[in-house]
Amino acid sequence: MMAFTAFRDMKPFSQLIFAAFIVVVSILAFFVLSLVVAIPIWGFDTVLNLPAIGSDTPQNIIRLYKFIQVTQAIGFFIVPPFILGYLFHGKSKEYLYLDKSFNSQSAILVIVMMFFAAPLINLIGELNNNMSFPDWLSGMENWMRNAEENAAEITDAFLNVKTVGGLAFNIFMIALLPAVGEELLFRGVIQKIFSQMTHNHHWGIWISAILFSALHMQFFGFVPRVLLGALFGYLLVWSGSMWVPIIAHFLNNAIAVIAMYLISNNMLKPEYEEIGSTADSYYMAGISLALTLVFLLMYKRHNAGKEIPV
Repeated sequence: MMAFTAFRDMKPFSQLIFAAFIVVVSILAFFVLSLVVAIPIWGFDTVLNLPAIGSDTPQNIIRLYKFIQVTQAIGFFIVPPFILGYLFHGKSKEYLYLDKSFNSQSAILVIVMMFFAAPLINLIGELNNNMSFPDWLSGMENWMRNAEENAAEITDAFLNVKTVGGLAFNIFMIALLPAVGEELLFRGVIQKIFSQMTHNHHWGIWISAILFSALHMQFFGFVPRVLLGALFGYLLVWSGSMWVPIIAHFLNNAIAVIAMYLISNNMLKPEYEEIGSTADSYYMAGISLALTLVFLLMYKRHNAGKEIPV
């Protein structure tokens, strides 16, 4: 027991290095576990020579990709924060702000705010997607575009489901797991460490938001993801409850998953997914920004006195 309590006296920089070590070990452990489970189901050759996803990829291979996605999410984002919370503090739920409740008014404010923020996020995403590099960086731009296209192909394959059961699993895999796991790791651990290191919540929020976006390796969606990460960070700091940014993150992802399901099944027009993203929708993005700021201010005032101390 004394060996475990020694971790609680670590300085922030040492915590950061140790946290990276725990994440790597957890990823490797879950990778081995996924192989143990996947090989008997999909076969040795299929698992070790996983084909690239394309328009004609069999559903059996897509299910394998989804299995890998789920196990990676658990090993990368969910398990390490609880281990680190126990080692650094002794009580994981308290360390990760999971023991703090929130009231229905806070939840309603966040839900409404996320809906109003959608046009603004869409426009920023479109502007980010249309950025171009100077000629001397064309090689890097081409590499980034290819990486983006490959990620988009995998996402499209995941989202192309026709049943309610497929939609429910996508909500679990693409909305719930990332909302819980990414918030626990980036807001619960990384943001806390950088806030303690800099003695400033703003630095902690924005550094973790940048790392959060960079980890996705989707460069042409980098800016809106940074802004979302910062938003989630402020929601945590102002409320003191991890459940609030988890709700916001889940809602942001779930809306996209449900919208793609409705569009792919001809129940919703494709243009609804792009609200605010076209050049003639700047006015809508402006309204979106104003309303988002209003609800964010209301949220901060509603939670006055609950802020997390530095």
